[in-house]
Amino acid sequence: MKSTRDQILLTLLTYPRSTINELAQAVGINSISVRHHLNSLQVDGLVTTEEERHGVGRPRLVYILTENGVERFPTNYLRFTNRLIDLIKSKLPDQTTTMLFSQMGSNLAASYTQRAKSLPMEQRIEIAIEALTKEGFIVDWEKKDDQFFIHEISCPYYHIGQSHPEICIMDQTLIANILAVPVERLRCLLDGESQCTYVLSALDAAEKPA
Repeated sequence: MKSTRDQILLTLLTYPRSTINELAQAVGINSISVRHHLNSLQVDGLVTTEEERHGVGRPRLVYILTENGVERFPTNYLRFTNRLIDLIKSKLPDQTTTMLFSQMGSNLAASYTQRAKSLPMEQRIEIAIEALTKEGFIVDWEKKDDQFFIHEISCPYYHIGQSHPEICIMDQTLIANILAVPVERLRCLLDGESQCTYVLSALDAAEKPA
């Protein structure tokens, strides 16, 4: 059975930028105990904090794994991936690197685009969410007036994106390809927001793909 300390680290791996109350609910202990564990994890260099604006009022404090915190888990994917991307970026122009990430998004979308073809936008969005969920995202969506919003509540590439923000083009391309319409990024976790949000207009959505 995992210790409370490990449960907190695992929660932050899955839900970066969590508050004390969110961690307390996820782990099943009171917020005072969570704060005690977080202080210890910060001293050990496994967790850090940032202020995050959240509606009206003072910013709230959110907790994030450091690179050392991520490396506590069985895989060393973060360090390896960052080194690999560093090498690629040292050999290729920035535009080419971005194009590669975009192509990865297209490749990930390829097996879903035929299923989504000619479907109503709501069903295409559900297929896009299925694809994102399979990649490790936690996603929700909503429609407001004449716009659709797709919210990525957590991102499996968050820690890589801190060093290589151009990776965000990958999921944006995946979404756009499955929906067959352009999507715009309104908010991003990497900018200190609580989630990534993409938007498309209902007018675009009404034009079914050929």
